[in-house]
Amino acid sequence: MPASAIDIACVNTIKGLSMDAVQKANSGHPGMPMGCADMAYVLWTRFLKHDPADPKWADRDRFVLSAGHGSMLLYSLLHLTGYGLPLEELRNFRQWGSRTPGHPEVGHTVGVETTTGPLGQGFANGVGMALSERYLRTHFGEELVNHHIYAIVSDGDIMEGIASEAASLAGHLKLGKLVYLYDDNSITIDGSTDISFTEDRAARFEAMGWHAQTIDGHDHDAIAAAIIAGREETEKPSIICCRTHIGHGSPNKQGSSSSHGAPLGAEEIVLTKKGLGMDPEQHFYVSDEVRAHFAKSTALNQVSRMEWEHRLKSSEKAEEFATWHAPVDIDAIDWPEFEAGGSIATRKASHKALNAAAAAVPQLLGGSADLAGSNGSLLTGEGFISADNFNARNLTFGVREHAMASMCNGMALHG
Repeated sequence: MPASAIDIACVNTIKGLSMDAVQKANSGHPGMPMGCADMAYVLWTRFLKHDPADPKWADRDRFVLSAGHGSMLLYSLLHLTGYGLPLEELRNFRQWGSRTPGHPEVGHTVGVETTTGPLGQGFANGVGMALSERYLRTHFGEELVNHHIYAIVSDGDIMEGIASEAASLAGHLKLGKLVYLYDDNSITIDGSTDISFTEDRAARFEAMGWHAQTIDGHDHDAIAAAIIAGREETEKPSIICCRTHIGHGSPNKQGSSSSHGAPLGAEEIVLTKKGLGMDPEQHFYVSDEVRAHFAKSTALNQVSRMEWEHRLKSSEKAEEFATWHAPVDIDAIDWPEFEAGGSIATRKASHKALNAAAAAVPQLLGGSADLAGSNGSLLTGEGFISADNFNARNLTFGVREHAMASMCNGMALHG
């Protein structure tokens, strides 16, 4: 489906909300939400499996805005898809006490899957989430666990070393449920990426075992086709290099670093809205037609969630599934005892405690960054996870300490 009038209206609404919120706050990043509005709109309305009525639905797709500085993109989507984030919260963007802080914060705003801001962290968190999905799917089967991890990542994200560490491990483990949209706008705060970042990004990811595509990030047909191709490639994680224009639609600031970390300015917003066919006198405006269009995709997702709940209730693993997703009962663990005044290396005492916990907590995994034999982090007799074997409980992260920490955060947040 090519972009229709309602598609264009929805994309322009995202741009308008982002421009207005940053302008009112006199602080923020309007350029990224405007440049990514097309890809985010296509993903959220045609592909993303989620239900605002049950934000913690276990089999929902996860969406990570790794480029957390573009937070108004996510807040606009959460408002438009019914996550209980009212327009008043968008008007209070970046204000003390609001649910719309400058960078998304998990646990603070419903629908935010992870806190992002430090570049590369969201990228690695998403890899941890994909690893969790793959592990749970192996244990419980596709009827209960079958979802994707999507992210929008930026030039800054993939420049960071932590992203390369995580990407390398994701390719090694063949995490095929991972689909990342890369906002390739060629702009950083200091100017064009040509001053510091000239490698072939797609080729780099292909070398790490990823499925890579390059498209026009404003072409809805191309975006949809690339997401479909990424989902169909089940043996490799996918990155879609979306060539975009930062500040898309702004007549004087599109493609410029001036739209990166500062408001467009009142005069430029008037010109931008006129150029997009919007009423410049309307601020934080959402038409009834746009609301109804977003509601359609939400309604379809509610059906998917209810069908999943029916499968869960009739599954022989329903009780175990609930146990795995419940808080751990610390008192149920048969902890080892150590003699007061005795002598034992801390890492050896830790190894005994970890294995005692693992005996009572089947969802606990062990692992280390190439030091498991030294630091006692292995779960004894539980085997090693690999691309061909997720029926094990020890992860070999390799010498990737930064990715290990961030992936573990993603695994925990995934549930």
